[in-house]
Amino acid sequence: MTTQSFDLRVPLLVLLHPKRQTRLLIGAAVVALGLWSWIVWRTGLPVWGATTLALAVMIPAAALKWRDDLIRWGPAVAVLSILIAMQGFHTMEHAAQMIQYHLLKWAPFQSSGLISAANSEWVHFTWNWLVVACVAVLVWQGMRSWWAWALLIWAVAHSIEHTYMLIRFYQAVDEIYRLAIDNPSLVQGLPGILGRDGWLAYSGLCGRIPGLTTASRIDVHFWWNAGEIVLLLLASHPFLKERLGIGVGRNLP
Repeated sequence: MTTQSFDLRVPLLVLLHPKRQTRLLIGAAVVALGLWSWIVWRTGLPVWGATTLALAVMIPAAALKWRDDLIRWGPAVAVLSILIAMQGFHTMEHAAQMIQYHLLKWAPFQSSGLISAANSEWVHFTWNWLVVACVAVLVWQGMRSWWAWALLIWAVAHSIEHTYMLIRFYQAVDEIYRLAIDNPSLVQGLPGILGRDGWLAYSGLCGRIPGLTTASRIDVHFWWNAGEIVLLLLASHPFLKERLGIGVGRNLP
């Protein structure tokens, strides 16, 4: 089977292929990985700082790839390309937290992923509602399979959870300020609707359900994001198949 015939069977691979930016992206990835390793092992800079610098190396090359997608296939496909890449990295961030918490046995407050500086309630809130906005735009632009509607519902539910946690965070901040404690980081990582000590666990609506009312916040949000990226990939397949002209008797542009 040739690479071309394989690509024609998998629209997602056609989209993600860097094409003329392949060498640039590979080079940027090598430099980013080398820079990250050197910074972490040689300079003592925190992992989040090294990761931020590595991403700064990768983003210009990725932006050129997304520009090509915009020119070749239009705004909707370009938005999908960016969303897949960004949500994919976000899911990796939550996977890193799972490794830190379950395998390395770090405390929950230490298990903050690769960019701990971004592990704050308002960042999570903003990120997830931006994802909802992107998915809504894609649905408006024609991505309307059952998977797409499931993705939109899942993303909204995920964002409602983060909205609840942001409200709880500011309530807790107000309480510690009344106690003359000027350190909001003390109340980061509060439970949300789901999981151990969450709203559902104390509501009396469903009792003790393994996972749903017993899982740690780290577990809950890993599965939120894992479900989101899976639904995103499933929803993208029929949409890309139509937009990229795959399997409908047309050649790729």
